[in-house]
Amino acid sequence: MMRRLTALLLAGSLPFAATAQDAASDATRTAQAEIAKRLPLSDARDEANVMRGKLAEIPGGVIQTADGKTVWDRRPYEFLNRAEAPDTVNPSLWRQARLDAVHGLFEVAPGKIWQVRGYDISVMTIIRGKTGWIVVDPLLSEEAAAASWKLFADTVEAKSGKRPIKAVIFSHSHSDHFGGVGGIVTPEQAKAEKIRVIAPHGFSEEATSENVLAGGAMGRRALYMFGAILPPGERGQVDTGLGPKLSSGTIGYMEPTETLSDKGGELTIDGLVFEFLDAGGTEAPSEFVFYIPAYKALHTTEVVTHTLHNVLTLRGAQVRDALRWSKVIDAMLLKWGGKAEVAMASHHWPTWGAGEVTSLLANQRDAYRYVHDRTLFLANRGATLHELADQTAEAPVQAGDFSTRGYYGTLNHDMKATYQRYFGWWDGNPANFNPLPPEQSAPKYVALAGGADKLLAAGRAALEAGDYRWAAELLNKLVFAQPDNKEARAALASAYDQLGYQAESGAWRNYYLAGAASLRGNAVEAATSNGQSRSFVSAIPTAVFFDALATRFDAAKGSAIRGSFQFVLPDSRESVAVVVGGGVEFPRYGITDPAPTATVTIDRRILDEAMMGRAQFPALIQSGAIRIDGDRMAFLSWFAMHPPADPRFNVVVP
Repeated sequence: MMRRLTALLLAGSLPFAATAQDAASDATRTAQAEIAKRLPLSDARDEANVMRGKLAEIPGGVIQTADGKTVWDRRPYEFLNRAEAPDTVNPSLWRQARLDAVHGLFEVAPGKIWQVRGYDISVMTIIRGKTGWIVVDPLLSEEAAAASWKLFADTVEAKSGKRPIKAVIFSHSHSDHFGGVGGIVTPEQAKAEKIRVIAPHGFSEEATSENVLAGGAMGRRALYMFGAILPPGERGQVDTGLGPKLSSGTIGYMEPTETLSDKGGELTIDGLVFEFLDAGGTEAPSEFVFYIPAYKALHTTEVVTHTLHNVLTLRGAQVRDALRWSKVIDAMLLKWGGKAEVAMASHHWPTWGAGEVTSLLANQRDAYRYVHDRTLFLANRGATLHELADQTAEAPVQAGDFSTRGYYGTLNHDMKATYQRYFGWWDGNPANFNPLPPEQSAPKYVALAGGADKLLAAGRAALEAGDYRWAAELLNKLVFAQPDNKEARAALASAYDQLGYQAESGAWRNYYLAGAASLRGNAVEAATSNGQSRSFVSAIPTAVFFDALATRFDAAKGSAIRGSFQFVLPDSRESVAVVVGGGVEFPRYGITDPAPTATVTIDRRILDEAMMGRAQFPALIQSGAIRIDGDRMAFLSWFAMHPPADPRFNVVVP
């Protein structure tokens, strides 16, 4: 039920001999030269901002646990030291990757604000209050956060004196901004020292529920999106666009002691006034931004970063609202534009200067508004999901402001996501309302082409012509019709190579190249190995757990099962009645069934052990940790209808 990225092998285990990756083709080299020519790649302002205020770094960028497990290692990325982009990497993405690769502790506002960057996909910010420290977004993993805090303590506190942590701010509900909290503050410490933990409204539910229901598929696709199955290198993973990569460690959780309302407002935190603006429904369902008047510092969270963000992330999520996104940025501009002298975010590097901050906000606002309005302009004139992006030139602002370019999200898939938000998955054409599944239609396409050899020849001709999108479309049909066809797989992998090399988006590059690695059978073991800690798992609402359990019910095999199963959780004083019938199970949280088929008594802490894979239900029943009253066999028969999903399902082959 939980998303797990631990030691997953992709289709690299398939029995296909690995073949070498292609070099950049003539068409790719031409495309790279064209984008390099039209963008101001020599603009050094971002490079200056990235290096500004650097105080120290972790030697080699290596973070290890006490038992020697590597959580973070930037040494394999030394190839990024080369200034000129290789022809296998989009020169704009290369520029972004080099900026993201800079790691260390940085002073943002002298004696007031610091950031630790480059030790996770996200950024940790430390703010000096009247008597102590205020920590914002303590990274994804506890190990990365602990090492980052040690760097800060060894550098800043060693000179200015040790001060207590007075507050932790979770800017939004994505785990790369709260999962490392246990690395800097323990629950016992937080309670004893009355450390404030501040988050936006709705944080607890969103933070602990995301990916639980659809975690298997999201986790699988995330391996492709973040390039976790690619080795670092000029023909492999170079960056995500949003940051270097995900750290590999323990994801924790801490319940907020207070949350901001949807109206925003002011809080005084350790003697420092913070002005908050609600940003829920933009990049995350639960999110805020804030301004510190005394420091003239604006924290834009993940609403404004140095990339066009995802309206719909490639790993999967609920579609975000580009219109609200643009309006929240405009509200920031109206409220703090001209006042803020530095803008910092939960990713990337700060921007200094009131004029520069104002331009950053205005340009980012315009980029999201362009995505939204151009989508509806074209959709209202008949353009469909797969047409509107190809009919749209990049936003004018994207030609000169690198912060609006598509390093993570793209204009292409953001417009498609906006279309989906308003019109759904269907383009309105009845031929596409109920098409054949790929595995059924693919053989028919092969037959229509005159056989596999002719379709392969057509795909290779498209490759030779540099028409890689068409080559991928043709060859994908052949691979789905004949998944064991080595020549078809190799040719499709070649198309993905070139599409990946040309991609400006780190996510697109990773997905294409991971697809190619899967086809060739040389995907590596996932470099990202994150496991949820007990603090995280225990914070998942019981109702969400049972909803997730229901998604695993095998309706085809369990359609004849009828009854109700009452769960009693004594330690958390909760009850859930699960009604089963007609191939559906429906959990009723907080309900006690008057005549259940069976009653199952289990402590929530034992349920957590099972969720983390540390205990199995049969053993728990035998040990007495689970008590079953009533029809024991009916319960066991029903429970057997929840087989685990294999997280290694195919993505680029049938």
